[in-house]
Amino acid sequence: MANIKQQKKRVKVSARERLENLRYRTAIKTYFRRLGVAVDSGDEDIVAAEHRALVRLIDRAGAKRALHPNTAARKKSNAARLVTAGPREQVSKRRGTRKAASATAGTKNAAKSKTRAKKA
Repeated sequence: MANIKQQKKRVKVSARERLENLRYRTAIKTYFRRLGVAVDSGDEDIVAAEHRALVRLIDRAGAKRALHPNTAARKKSNAARLVTAGPREQVSKRRGTRKAASATAGTKNAAKSKTRAKKA
């Protein structure tokens, strides 16, 4: 711990700034999830509103240096790509795994498990 008065002040300020940056980053993740849900629902007005809000938040975070400018640009690009791609495939309940609705039976692992079951 710092024992100089100004350094103690700087520790407090940097902790407060860190929390503000953390709020920006978590809000951006939340807005991305909301945008994904809106894209999957297919309502163009909601998608446009969510995309506009997300881009505005990313721009604000980039201007305040809560995000690196390149990171902000990448996130905006990913958001635009998500909007233009349209509705996604079925999303399973596990985190981040996406698969087509009929693709589960024809995967390599399913074929391997069937051959192993025959051998046993």
